[in-house]
Amino acid sequence: MITSIYLETSVIGAYLDKGESFRRDLTIRWWEHELGNYRAFISPLVERELERTREPYRHSYLQLIKSLPQLEVTDEAAILAEGYISRWIFQRKLLGDALHVALASFHKVDYLVTWNFGFLANVHRQARIKLFNTAAGFFVPEIVTPEFLVSEL
Repeated sequence: MITSIYLETSVIGAYLDKGESFRRDLTIRWWEHELGNYRAFISPLVERELERTREPYRHSYLQLIKSLPQLEVTDEAAILAEGYISRWIFQRKLLGDALHVALASFHKVDYLVTWNFGFLANVHRQARIKLFNTAAGFFVPEIVTPEFLVSEL
């Protein structure tokens, strides 16, 4: 069975990142050589976040994701995201990040791929997500950066 991944907005953003060459170069290499090894998904939330970026990047970002299937934003995922907030796993202002995790959890996606170290790829937050999801009976996706999915550097 092919591994599924959910691409959070920061991964697409890194593809054109002018300031962080390691992150950009690794993302481009991974996207071009290894993304096809996975069942990759985005969500309407990712698309909406990218639509709010400025040109000339907006068009390029939207081109990158146009062929990727989108996970449905369900009521259950929204309720799960609210659960993260009510348990202080995420602050209210981070509802988008909570929803990214909830979508990956609800749809049982193997990996949520992100470059967001502060709020997603954070071992303390991941431990709290795992505890909450397990207690609530939800799947627990692994939250990783693209470098964890590179077969060879």
